[in-house]
Amino acid sequence: MEAVILFSLLIITIVLSIPIGITLGISTAIAMWLTSDIPIIMLAQKSVTGLDSFPLLAIPFFILAGALMCNGGISRRLVALAESLVGFIVGGLAMVTVLACMFFAAISGSGPATVSAIGSFMIPAMKEKKYHGGFAAAITAAAGTIGVIIPPSIPFVIYCVVAQCSIGDMFIAGIIPGIIIGVALMTVCYCTAKKRNYLTMTERPKFSEIAKAFKESFWALLVPVIILGGIYGGIFTPTEAAVVAVVYSVLIGKFIYHELDMKVLYECLKSTALINGATSFLIGLSMAFASYLAMAQIPAKIAAWLTTFVDSPFLLLMIINVFLLVIGCFVDNIAAVIILTPILLPVVKLIGIDPIHFGLIITVNLACGFISPPYGINLFVASAISGESIENISREIIPAFIAMVGCLLLFTYFPIFSMGLLQLIR
Repeated sequence: MEAVILFSLLIITIVLSIPIGITLGISTAIAMWLTSDIPIIMLAQKSVTGLDSFPLLAIPFFILAGALMCNGGISRRLVALAESLVGFIVGGLAMVTVLACMFFAAISGSGPATVSAIGSFMIPAMKEKKYHGGFAAAITAAAGTIGVIIPPSIPFVIYCVVAQCSIGDMFIAGIIPGIIIGVALMTVCYCTAKKRNYLTMTERPKFSEIAKAFKESFWALLVPVIILGGIYGGIFTPTEAAVVAVVYSVLIGKFIYHELDMKVLYECLKSTALINGATSFLIGLSMAFASYLAMAQIPAKIAAWLTTFVDSPFLLLMIINVFLLVIGCFVDNIAAVIILTPILLPVVKLIGIDPIHFGLIITVNLACGFISPPYGINLFVASAISGESIENISREIIPAFIAMVGCLLLFTYFPIFSMGLLQLIR
């Protein structure tokens, strides 16, 4: 009864377009009032204590670091490096977009930010070379999803806080899957360009040109090395790594690339404050929501029901994947992670799935939601940059979506892709 009331309230409030944070608070408060003797004040107490977490400090600092790098001249240099590496191949411009998104993903941690930073350069360039406008926007939107998979990833941080697992381990687990998705999207670019006879971007570059592009982007490429190397070298925690990333971003943007001034810094701080304010509100109420779930033993009841109804781990994971793909079409990545992790994690633990492996599964699933209407935030960002309609982009993105779902199934049923590098390092 508790689960029925709680989830009914969640669905009703989401359908009414009430913000997710308020939705969690209202649903939890009403369910507590109707089904238990727990004082309503617990909602406020758990919301406040849930935010009293050192790892959560990583979120605003990673958001700020991504904003600083986006506006500090880094994205343009990463595009130049990607162009020197793959620009001469069939479909090279589209491949440059994917590779540049992979580079930028390693410093931004955000899907929409990756689309905005790289798309502002590459979508006009592709259209100029007679690429179909919808395809140019679609491949940029799809490549932007890698921003939440290759570390550092803001959804990874939030998942680890909710699931109580290691952020550093989660970061390592995302490296290989992010690269595989990038390669899959490049394959889509090649096949589409071959079929439509799109022109290549440049002639095969000389080694000196590649070396020059690498030299100019060297300081940007050091960011993931510093973050992951520092964490696994025991030099600093993931939260401290986020602070280091901010300081590093300011230094290279101001003193090396000379594109970061006080006006840009102010805008970066302002946007970070706005995003983090909304995120913190959401996380605080999600902690109260998760506490009520635990007190009412709802995850345990759902796990018992599912494992009774479905005795095959293969089938159970398939059901969870389909469910998450559908949810991703309607609910934001971060909100869905916060709501669903306390419910689904106990279920997958019963069939022997490692929490780190499941963190990758849920993140990749919900990343597909970035390019799935009607929510599809990456589609809207790409549409705003390109001027193409959502309908036009949605038709062109189908091959990329199929490729991503194929990668998702690969990661789901072959944990070696997410856990292999982590086990090697351990």
